[in-house]
Amino acid sequence: MKRIELFFENADGRTVKHSLDNPIEPVDAEAVNTAMDEIIAQNAFETSGGHLVAKKSARVVEQIIEDIEIFND
Repeated sequence: MKRIELFFENADGRTVKHSLDNPIEPVDAEAVNTAMDEIIAQNAFETSGGHLVAKKSARVVEQIIEDIEIFND
């Protein structure tokens, strides 16, 4: 499963991460930047450290899960 992780700075200077599963691919960096700017401008999220005030980074993370068969004695 892939997810996009958006990292922001809040009013207290702490890093806040928001994740979204199954991003549209290929990921459009310009669209991500615009969306992050809009999230900040609209005060879409408030954290315990206050509103989001700046973009820090964004990344796509892929998690591969493989089940292992377990044998009972």
